[in-house]
Order: sequence, then structure tokens, then C-alpha cells
Amino acid sequence: MKKRFHLYPWELWVYRQLRALKKTVLGKFIQRKIVNNPNLRIPFQAIPLWVASILTGLVAVAYENLFVLFEHAGKGISHLSPWLVFITTPLFFSLAWYVTARFAPNAKGSGIPQLMAAVDVAGTPKQAWVSKLLNVRIALVKIGSSLILLLGGGAIGREGPTLQVAGSVFETVYRLIPEGWARVSHRIMIITGGASGLAAAFNTPLGGIVYAIEELTKSHIARFRTAVFSAVIIAGITAQLFLGSYLYLGYPRLSVFPFSLIWAVLVLAFLSGYLGALFTQLLLWIGNLRSKYLRRKEQLAFVIVLGLLFALFIFFAGDTCMGTGKPLINQILFNGAASVPWYALPVRFLGSALSFSVGSAGGIFATSLSSGASLGALMVHWGGLPVEHHNLLILVCMIGFLTGVTRTPFTAAILVLEMTDRHSAIFYFLLAGLISNLGAGQVMSRSFYEIQKDSYLETLARSKPSNQAKQK
Repeated sequence: MKKRFHLYPWELWVYRQLRALKKTVLGKFIQRKIVNNPNLRIPFQAIPLWVASILTGLVAVAYENLFVLFEHAGKGISHLSPWLVFITTPLFFSLAWYVTARFAPNAKGSGIPQLMAAVDVAGTPKQAWVSKLLNVRIALVKIGSSLILLLGGGAIGREGPTLQVAGSVFETVYRLIPEGWARVSHRIMIITGGASGLAAAFNTPLGGIVYAIEELTKSHIARFRTAVFSAVIIAGITAQLFLGSYLYLGYPRLSVFPFSLIWAVLVLAFLSGYLGALFTQLLLWIGNLRSKYLRRKEQLAFVIVLGLLFALFIFFAGDTCMGTGKPLINQILFNGAASVPWYALPVRFLGSALSFSVGSAGGIFATSLSSGASLGALMVHWGGLPVEHHNLLILVCMIGFLTGVTRTPFTAAILVLEMTDRHSAIFYFLLAGLISNLGAGQVMSRSFYEIQKDSYLETLARSKPSNQAKQK
């Protein structure tokens, strides 16, 4: 039995059960009437995509519920005693780092660079690397490590991790497809997984599609449009089945925006994009410092120091610097820019950097939005801009900061559009994405995710080939 991939023991068991099914009366009937029917080839080929999309929706819902639960638990721990965080935060930060480093090093960080690297090598002679970047163990460690970090109050998001988890689901389903089954390409399967993961995480189907086009692939959309569209729809509907139809940020009030204030959109978009890129530059600087000067035995001490610094933020700023920052965004949009303290921006900016630099799992999508909202609140309040236009300018800063981090301006604009259902502002959102990308370009020529992706590929190239990873 020659297989395209090395299968882990549990995968081999499932694979054998599927092969045994082909020999049954039902299996032979399916083979004769469906598999060998040229008119049903395309729908039959899509079945693994549908299965993976449903599983992705279910996993995304479970992950979101757990994330909210652990985020509240982390805040609850900090409320027990102001001094307790100086013990619990370093402890949980260290545990999250250890779990990742010990059981799945490629589960660290947001997960998007790993997904991008997998897309790059899928369908090439190096496609054995995909299973080192996307698999069930990585998905489980990704979820577990990020939840542990939340208990310490970590300023992280679940959206990036959800993409890697979704990619792992799609990769596993692809590996289990029996011989003789019509397959989509390996690369399309992974791209589709990332798109469905983002759609399920934010409840933003268009955002998932645009991100697949803008970031995950440079291929012509005709090659994968049906797969991506169907997977995004199925994963999104599955998530909505349990969570209901909701907007990530609700319905903030927007007034008719006068053209005389277009300068404010341009200035704030450029500034927020610039700061978003500075944020990623800080992440790279900390990462390079750690890899160059710290040996493995010194890593734990470094993580403890990060935990103590973050505990200091919690001690002085409280919940403002903890978790995803979504409550902070809602407070700004629905209670006004003046309702948040001036220090919200620095503690969100630096707190996210400290949390991400631990080396455990954790995303920066949601935290970038909260940093952008904090920046916007500070600018519109101190700048004396008309109150009725604060919300639009704050959303502009959210788009700008996220663009500065991801360098995907259209995805950022569409995500915020779908999160708020403010279609009347779409042109300002798109303009903000373009201008903020220019601002980010003044700091870095390449995106943080691109740099991280190349780092993962270089690490895999240097590692010794494993017999378990070789194709057979």
C-alpha cells in the first residue's frame, strides 16, 4: 500500500477503516454510482472540503467559548489581589512557553506565518514540511498554550491561531483521503483552510475570501474560487449555528462624514499604519535579541522577566492591558473616546509585544485592533475633532494599525466593515487601508508575517530530515 504521506498511528487506523469501507456493499455502490460517475466528479471532489469546513466551524466555536472563559478567569485572578499577578502571570507565561517549546515548537506565535509557509511548499518537492507546520498536535498545543497564557492575563487574540488550527484540520482531512478519491490540489486545500478559519473566527466571510486572495496566495482566483467560497460559507454557517448571527463589534453610530475632514482620515491612517509597523519591528527586535544572545537554559528566565513586566502593567492599568482588548474597543466605540484613560495605548501596545514575545501561542489580529482603537481615541480626543465623527476616525485607526501589522490593506478594511456593518463608510475604510500601507512602508518594506514565514522555512531547511516526515 503506497501512500502519498506518512501517516501517524491514529491516522493509519482511520485510513484503513476507509479502505475497508470500499470493500463493503455500500462502498462498492458508492464507487460504482458516484466515484466513477464523471458527472459527479466535482461534487464528489468537494466532499473533503465540506467535511473540513464543518469541523473548522465546530472547532472555531469551541475555541472561542474556551477563549472567553479563560480570558475572564485570568481577569478574575488579577482581581483577587493586586499583588497576586506578580506570581501568577510569570507562572502561567512560563507554563505556556514550556508547553509550546516541549510539545510543538511550530505552534508558537500567531500561526499565520506557519500557514503561509505551508502554502508555499504544498505541491512542491518540499511538501513533507507541511505536516511539520500543520497537524493535530500543533492544533491542540496551539489552543492549550494560548489558553494558559490567558490565565496570566496575556494580551493575545485567537484569530491568528484559529487560522493555523483550521489549516491543520484541512491538512489532516487531506492526508486521510483514500486512494482513488478525486482530490483538489494540496495547496488549494490549505488556502481554503486559512480562509474558512478567518471567516469563522471573526464571522466575516468576505474578509476570509479577501485574505485568501491578498495574503495566502498570489495565484489567479479562478484556480481556487469555488473551493474557498464554499468552505467559507460552510464554516461560517456552522459557527453561526451555535453562536448566532452576530457582529464582532456591533453597530457603532456613524454620522455623515464631511469632505472637509478628509485630511483627518489621511493623517490618522498614515500615523496608525506607521505605528503598526513599529509594533512589528519591536516584535522582531525582541525575537532577534532572544535568539542571538540567550541560550536555551536562559529562555525560562527571559520569559519570567516578560511575565513580571506584564504583571507590572496589570498592577497599574488593570484589565485595560489584558486579553484581546475587545471590551476596550466596545467601550471606546459606544461610550466615547473620553471614557478610556490616556495610558490605554502604551499598555496595549507594549503589553501585546510582551505577551507575543513569550514564545507561546497567541495572535496579534485582535490586539492590533484594540491598539488602533486606543490610538484613535487618544487622537480624536486630544485633537478636538467633532464628537459625531469620532467613531469613523477610530475605525480608520483600527484599520490602519492592523494594516501596519499585516500589510493587507484590503483585508483590514473589509474585516472592519463586516465587524460593524457600516457600509456607508466603505470608501473611507478602503482609503485608510491604502494610506496606512504607505505609512507602514516607511518603517518596513516587508510584512511581519512574510519575515516570520521565511524564518520558519529556513529553520525547516536546516533541520535534519526525519524519516517520519519523508514522503513515501
